[in-house]
Amino acid sequence: MLLRTPRQQVLWLVRHGETTWNARGWVQGQIDGARLTRNGRHQARRVADRLADEPVRAVYSSDLYRARRMAAPIGQRLGCEVRTECRLRERCFGIAEGVPSTQISAAVTGIHQGQVIDEDARAPGGESLRDVYHRCAAFLDTLRGEDPDGDVVVVAHGGSIRMLRALVEEAELRGLTWDTVPNASIFRLVLPSPDRTGSVR
Repeated sequence: MLLRTPRQQVLWLVRHGETTWNARGWVQGQIDGARLTRNGRHQARRVADRLADEPVRAVYSSDLYRARRMAAPIGQRLGCEVRTECRLRERCFGIAEGVPSTQISAAVTGIHQGQVIDEDARAPGGESLRDVYHRCAAFLDTLRGEDPDGDVVVVAHGGSIRMLRALVEEAELRGLTWDTVPNASIFRLVLPSPDRTGSVR
């Protein structure tokens, strides 16, 4: 009798569509005032069509409005209720939220020339990269405890998507490449089995 290999969980990581604040170049963080632009709403429908033929069993979304607005047509197209999840939020930038992103220094972000140089840097009232890493890790632990029969769509933000990718790929946080995550981009990842977990190093 052949033993069946447990099915690996596939994650589809989706960044929200273009927002009014993206268009202005402002730091959004966890301020919830940004709305999807007309282009952003079109991107949401396009992503929904792209994922329509995948065997998706669940759709999770950050509880911030721009992500929920992105996730709504995806969930509707796939016939899945959207589950909101605060652990998928963008990094909180504290007093730096709402200012032009070009004015935020590496001393605040912990990122220089596309690479993480200080995982504990933070703006006053904000989160460090290590904080975001840990809450994304907790979310992945939740997924590992679920039935793996079917793919999972996760609608989130540039920061949380980078962290989820780092965790799944077991990449070190210090020195992590902080690459561009365009609006409405899609990343396909295979979630490792429960005995393999990432750690902050």
